[in-house]
Amino acid sequence: MEIEGGTGPHTPRAAKLRVVLGTLLVHADRVVSVDSLVAELWRDEPPRTATATVHVYVSQLRKLLHAADPDRGRELLRTQSPGYRLCVPPDRLDLSEFERLHRRGREALAAGRHRAAADLQRRALALRRGPLLSDTPHGPLLEGAAARLAEAGVAALDQRIRADLELGRHHELIAELRSLAAEHPLREELHGHLILALYRAGRQAEALEAFAELRRTLVAELAIEPAPPLQRLHRRILAGDPGLLRTAASGGRAVAVAVRPGHERAMPPADPVFAGRGTALAQVEELLRDAPAGSFVAVAGQPGVGKTAFALEAARRSDPSFPDGRLFLDLHPERGRPLRATEAMSTLLRRRGVRPAKGAGAGELREAWQAQLAGRQLLLVLDNADSEAQLRPLLPTTGGSSAIVTARRLPAGLGGIRPVLLDTLDPEEARLLFAAAAGPEREAAEPAAVRELLELCGRLPLAVRVAAAQLTARPHWKVACLVDRLRDERYRLGELRIGELDVREPLLRAYRDARPELRQAFRLLGLLPAGRFDRATAAAVLGRSPAETARLLDGLLDDRLLAADRAGHHLPELLRVLAVERLTEEEDPQDTGDAIERLCAEHARAAERVTAVLTHARPTGQEPHEPAGWFTREREALVRAVRQAHRAGRPAAVVRLVAALDGHLETHAAWDAWAETHALALDAARRCGDRGAEARTLRSLGDLAWQQRRPEEAGEYYGLARRVAEESGHRAELSRALVGLAELRMDAGDGADADALLASAHATALADDSGPADPRARFDVLRALGLHALADGDHARAHARFTDCLDLARTLHDRRLESFAHRALRTARPGPGDHLEVRPGVWRLPAPGRRAEPAG
Repeated sequence: MEIEGGTGPHTPRAAKLRVVLGTLLVHADRVVSVDSLVAELWRDEPPRTATATVHVYVSQLRKLLHAADPDRGRELLRTQSPGYRLCVPPDRLDLSEFERLHRRGREALAAGRHRAAADLQRRALALRRGPLLSDTPHGPLLEGAAARLAEAGVAALDQRIRADLELGRHHELIAELRSLAAEHPLREELHGHLILALYRAGRQAEALEAFAELRRTLVAELAIEPAPPLQRLHRRILAGDPGLLRTAASGGRAVAVAVRPGHERAMPPADPVFAGRGTALAQVEELLRDAPAGSFVAVAGQPGVGKTAFALEAARRSDPSFPDGRLFLDLHPERGRPLRATEAMSTLLRRRGVRPAKGAGAGELREAWQAQLAGRQLLLVLDNADSEAQLRPLLPTTGGSSAIVTARRLPAGLGGIRPVLLDTLDPEEARLLFAAAAGPEREAAEPAAVRELLELCGRLPLAVRVAAAQLTARPHWKVACLVDRLRDERYRLGELRIGELDVREPLLRAYRDARPELRQAFRLLGLLPAGRFDRATAAAVLGRSPAETARLLDGLLDDRLLAADRAGHHLPELLRVLAVERLTEEEDPQDTGDAIERLCAEHARAAERVTAVLTHARPTGQEPHEPAGWFTREREALVRAVRQAHRAGRPAAVVRLVAALDGHLETHAAWDAWAETHALALDAARRCGDRGAEARTLRSLGDLAWQQRRPEEAGEYYGLARRVAEESGHRAELSRALVGLAELRMDAGDGADADALLASAHATALADDSGPADPRARFDVLRALGLHALADGDHARAHARFTDCLDLARTLHDRRLESFAHRALRTARPGPGDHLEVRPGVWRLPAPGRRAEPAG
């Protein structure tokens, strides 16, 4: 780097002074900020005096410029916020002159003015005396500029050779092209020029040998064949095509051997069955189109979600924005170790036609790779990224080029990340993928079975593809046949496998890659049913504090073993199946039982909080969202927890949870769940010797049978509840069992027996020497007495009993019982055929001589 003036050339001796001058020169007539100069001089470790030191360097440069040009030298370097601007006229800067000549030469070649093109490019190349700023240390700005201009130099050389070939100068070019081909053994365009020049010089055998040598090198180094244009040139030479001998100078049509290094040949073929993802693809296109320098798109999602196929489709759609091509590299090959960054850079360089120097270090490789990206519009697809350290040196640092990265974990620590998170397919996208993979006739023939199949596959693209492949390989199978095989969760992952496609393998690999504490958390979450869960439920299952639970859930989210949205967290379907599988095979039974017990306790607390809110209207701030709909939302999970606790041999947990659910089951007329949970609770109560719970459960089963109009079964349960309560001294349950028996006698028209049973129940519900009164048991007695009075036609007595119910409900601050009492008072004189509310939320037709169905 020299400054030429009237007093001769002047060269800055200090390296850092050359850095400042070089940075200002490559950005001539543009403002370079002080911060940029600091970064260029010291990268990430500037001294505390960096800004002041920059000012000193600028002052020294001004003196140097003045020495070279005493008249105008100082005026060239101006202070302009936020830095400095070097105002050099284009005709006084060789860099600007090179760019001007190169641009004019390119235009001349495109216009077919080959003599002018060759002359202009030759003059441009004459300005170069080696690599740009080779005597100056490179920071990020100079590194990018040097790489860009190095590529511009190669482009100028290529265009000069093209023009010379068209001018019939093939004899003169052969020696130069042999040297260039040896220097750049993987640059196919240079080899193409050599092969053409040899053929035109009448050296056909040497031309064919040059092609064979190039092919051997490409196959050995990159495992690829020469580009299609070179292969066509080879075939024409073999055929002795006279058209290759015609040049522009001879009046013939120009023969171009244009090779785009690393373009389509460096990408896997298009996916023939790709479907859906329209919104996400549009998002990637927009991100790539408007991407600032140094930014990249990171595609993340659970294993099997189709990240690679999506990235390739996004790259294909973005092709017009990247005219210099696309490159694909798998950073973690299947059944192999992740590539080191140096290995990845070496591979990418070879695919661009550059053979890295033997023993080149990471820094040298990074500089060479970034030089390939500078000044170009290339799109990289870096698949299966393993770490930020692996990715960092591969990503473009200057504008023009960009990258699509796929990874299970987002490389969030890298600057410029633009994340795109892939979820499982929506139902319509899954249907389209299945139809594309298995054939539309399959979907059309059994649409309902296909819908169920897709749900059993969790709408995971890999699973949908495997299912479609199985049906394609077995045309005699119906879709319903495969559905039957997948319904059993224990065997589902084993069934989703064909050939080299195996759904379990990537899911299991992701699980095994997680930290031990995350693996255990994942297994324990397999206790939860499909669907969303909140953090309180997760904390109960995991046995951790809220803060620890949040940390574990975030870790699982980062590892893509868990999903989340505004409605809560959930295990995607096939990951949930894997969690259940791993829980069964790996977790200690004691730990599993403890987790189930904690889960039941949390469900019981939630049920009790909801009951308190709905009956007492006293929110605690801890009750579930929309408590009125809580039971409907959680019903499956609650019944599942009861089953799990019973299987795990945790009877106390079964008893407590079912007791907390008693009122909810009746209120929602959930008869099937009521029957199942209470049958298990009865067995559990007997196993743990809880006679009170046994009596309560028997009485509740009697209530269920009574509501279902099975009086004999109801009588058996009430009778057993009465006996157990009498033996164990549980007066409240004894009172309720007597009320149940009384209502059966009332239904049968036996008023005398009903009177006796209700009198006994009323006495049992009152306080005596054995303990205090149970107000809720007494309310139940008063309710039954009121109904019995109505049946007898004694409306005054019925009104009095319902008034007592109202007073007692108010004392209990129970809105539900209070509302029932108000309704009972209003309907104390029901007309014929009117519905009568016999219990809170349970209605009957009391018309004599007919049995009315209860309505819950």
